[in-house]
Amino acid sequence: MGKHSAPKRKSRSPFALVALVPIGLVAAAATAEAGHQLTESPTSQVADSPPAATEASPAPAAAPVTAQPVVSTPEPPAPAPSQAPEAVPASVTTGAIPKINWEAYHAAGSKLAQELPGCGISWQLIAGIGRVESTHANNGKADATGKLEIPILGPILDGSLAGNNVIHDTDGGALDGDPVFDRAVGPMQFLPETWKHYAEDGNGDGVADPQNLFDAALTTGRYLCDGNLDLRDPAQQVTAVLRYNNSMDYVSNVRGWAQGY
Repeated sequence: MGKHSAPKRKSRSPFALVALVPIGLVAAAATAEAGHQLTESPTSQVADSPPAATEASPAPAAAPVTAQPVVSTPEPPAPAPSQAPEAVPASVTTGAIPKINWEAYHAAGSKLAQELPGCGISWQLIAGIGRVESTHANNGKADATGKLEIPILGPILDGSLAGNNVIHDTDGGALDGDPVFDRAVGPMQFLPETWKHYAEDGNGDGVADPQNLFDAALTTGRYLCDGNLDLRDPAQQVTAVLRYNNSMDYVSNVRGWAQGY
């Protein structure tokens, strides 16, 4: 269980129409060759044409055939291949991390990589926190939106548990149900005061809920990145995790799980 606290800072149907064609025109049309014979039949008469000469006159020259350009329709370009989604890691396929939890950790890491590229946080480090704090929300006990089936609450911080500080209520019991003392809340075990300071809506439903995997994972990432830390640097990564829980054993545990993932 984490003991982190907030830093003190900032129709119609168609009918077929049959045309009545004069018999003479049908006969004339039948003698025409499809596509390239354009000369008229020598026996056909055209309306309003001058009478034939008494002497035999040569047949009129055939009208030249104009070749029609062949217009080819270009084939549409092949669609650009879409970027393949990242493969599900072995830690998920083997069941070490429930799929819904991995989706939350991965979404948080991807979002922070865009918004805080200088932090260099990995989804694996967030997953390490989730493993140590709640065994991935009791092995993925959440629905498709990330909402926990049963809320997770830490022990009452009244000093009765060895190793935990006494922390008096900071939220009127709104998040932890205790108006006297605080309790860590959710799968990433945030103290109410810390949650209020860093809370993020990770699944886009308009609510930042510590009992939601996506919200808790993104909030964890922001908390670890606070102070312009570069978590690609091992020393700064240790500093960030110590902020979550001031124990080197805790740091070693979290980083060990992260490296395994």
